[in-house]
Amino acid sequence: MSDEPEKGLLRWVTTTNHKDIGTLYLVFSLAMFFLSGAMALLIRTELYRPNLMFLSPLFYNQLVTSHGLIMIFGAIMPALAGFANWQIPLMIGAADMAFPRLNNWSFWLLPFAILLLVSPYFIGGPAPDMGWTFYAPLSTTYGPPGTDAMIFAIHMLGISSILASINIIATILNLRAPGMTLWDMPIFVWSWLITAFLILAIMPVLAGTVTMMLTDRHFGTSFFNAAGGGSPLLFEHLFWFFGHPEVYVLALPVFGIISEIIPTFSRKPLFGAMSMIYAILAIAIMSFVVWVHHMFTTGVYLSTQLFFMYTTMIVAVPTGVKVFNWIATMYKGAITLEPPMMFAVGFVFLFTLGGLTGVMLAIVPADYQYHATYFVVGHFHYVIVSGLYFGLVAGAYYWVPKWTGKMYNFTLASWHFWLSLISSNITFWPMLLVGLAGMPRRIPDYNLQFTDFNQLATFGAFAFGLSQILFVIAMRQCIKGHQKAGQTIWDGAKGLEWRLPTPLPYHTFSEPPKVEGKTYI
Repeated sequence: MSDEPEKGLLRWVTTTNHKDIGTLYLVFSLAMFFLSGAMALLIRTELYRPNLMFLSPLFYNQLVTSHGLIMIFGAIMPALAGFANWQIPLMIGAADMAFPRLNNWSFWLLPFAILLLVSPYFIGGPAPDMGWTFYAPLSTTYGPPGTDAMIFAIHMLGISSILASINIIATILNLRAPGMTLWDMPIFVWSWLITAFLILAIMPVLAGTVTMMLTDRHFGTSFFNAAGGGSPLLFEHLFWFFGHPEVYVLALPVFGIISEIIPTFSRKPLFGAMSMIYAILAIAIMSFVVWVHHMFTTGVYLSTQLFFMYTTMIVAVPTGVKVFNWIATMYKGAITLEPPMMFAVGFVFLFTLGGLTGVMLAIVPADYQYHATYFVVGHFHYVIVSGLYFGLVAGAYYWVPKWTGKMYNFTLASWHFWLSLISSNITFWPMLLVGLAGMPRRIPDYNLQFTDFNQLATFGAFAFGLSQILFVIAMRQCIKGHQKAGQTIWDGAKGLEWRLPTPLPYHTFSEPPKVEGKTYI
């Protein structure tokens, strides 16, 4: 058997190199982002004006369902896994991930899972049409045949996430460089260690839930069927016990990315690094005791509503600690606004705005008014798109030149930031306003009074989608471009004399590392 490495397409299919697999995750997530984004633009086209009927109500609901599932499981989570595969071994001094072949398998489950998820569109369907939360009995008693494909796709996506999490935990706990304790690890590695345990805790809950859905649909059980002694509310409890920690599964690694970028471009150590780690841990633990804030209108006891209202407000405290630490890091720093820093600062502002709208939803009396309105859609998209997507793009602009040795055009990336910032607010701010005015979510038509704001949101959505083409061009420049990136590409920017230790650029050891006889501080 030849020891020569595989070349061409076979190399990418059989690779066990953590950098190759990280690249596969990132490329796949970008493709899914555009696929899910195209679905979102179809949705916004239908909502451009009332009674347009560009899409049938059935197809509209199918798009709403697929858009949410693909964006979360096909775009954001694989992007986070891509950064984890690339950076964790480099940051802790490991040669590779702990289980390289398992790493390969955990990625290659994803394309087939997404293919299974969208297969009803191509084999006569109909596709799932009950929303990305797929509540019972819409998904059990009344769910179309494509719901079965969705159930098996979610099983495959869950297996992929669990395998990747086991790999990350084993790598961090067992393959750190000699002398590197857990407290010496960068914040990004800490964020992924906590996130991996979070995934292991919640993914089996989702797997059990969709398995009960399957048996209700085909094997005569009545877990979620009230006529057979079951309860649709049981589904909501199980789903949101998974669903709300899942939001933090998406958010915590992005917090780690931002915590690496802001100190770099502020030319200061991260303020309160230890408190940042404890805040991440507190958020992860608290995420398990807030799920009923999605269910205030279901008739749960008042005492239950009050408990979950208070815990939801309390979980905002460690998030506020993180925002304070980022701002304190920037305070009196020698800040320069290269593209990674621009997107990082944009993330802090927009994610905070999305979080504040979340606190509004946490208040029980107010939630009765906001629930199932477009206000919830605006809140969620401020968190996910204007928040987490900005953080992912910041990480790409920050690390991809380090990986490839090529630099993108700063002017192009700056245009990408400003167009994304403006268009995302044009898209999502009107959603908050029409939601406050009473416009319901997941409805393909609406009253005439909401027309102006919906047209504004549709215009913003198309502007945001088209502006992401600039990101693709910038990343292509990092791969095919001619402008080389030095080993210290973010050092001494705009005339400032400042240098990271190049061989160990992201470590934060208890004692300053010694490289080539010099001690870096």
